[in-house]
Amino acid sequence: MNQKNKVFIATSLDGYIADRNGEIDWLLSLPNPDNDDMGYKEFISSVDALVMGRNTFEVVCGFDEWYYQKHVFVLSSSMTEIPEKFTDKASLVKGSLKDVLKEIHGKGFHNLYIDGGKTIQSFLKEDLIDEMIITLIPYLLGGGIPLFGDLPEIMKFECTDTKIFLNSVVQNRFVRKR
Repeated sequence: MNQKNKVFIATSLDGYIADRNGEIDWLLSLPNPDNDDMGYKEFISSVDALVMGRNTFEVVCGFDEWYYQKHVFVLSSSMTEIPEKFTDKASLVKGSLKDVLKEIHGKGFHNLYIDGGKTIQSFLKEDLIDEMIITLIPYLLGGGIPLFGDLPEIMKFECTDTKIFLNSVVQNRFVRKR
């Protein structure tokens, strides 16, 4: 069975996914008169569910609307339950990443969108990311929450596609070479 763990995320030019205050409003500060989704709808149609960490889940719970049409698995060792208004949209998962993936795959979800800085870093540390679509927003934040962290070894990816949106945003698709 084909199972893939994919990332779709935006970063600043210097590799941050949030600023020093944990804010992401800068991501939406570029003029986008046609509301170009920059490939998001196409990407989300290629996955069965999302896996995100508690911090990312808490951020998206604070948005005015729930953006996900797919089920969200929240990876957390500290949360004890999903807030009641999200119980039909999200489930809590705990344990090693391999056990969590086995549980999620057992529920019929095989192509997963991995989201959130710490969660992406954890999946990378265990070489569990197959594809990354990284959209570079042309800002230098000078600090904040980085997308990447320490890895046990060099990981090789191949850039299989590059697109430019809004005459300033560059999106690269990378596939893991094993």
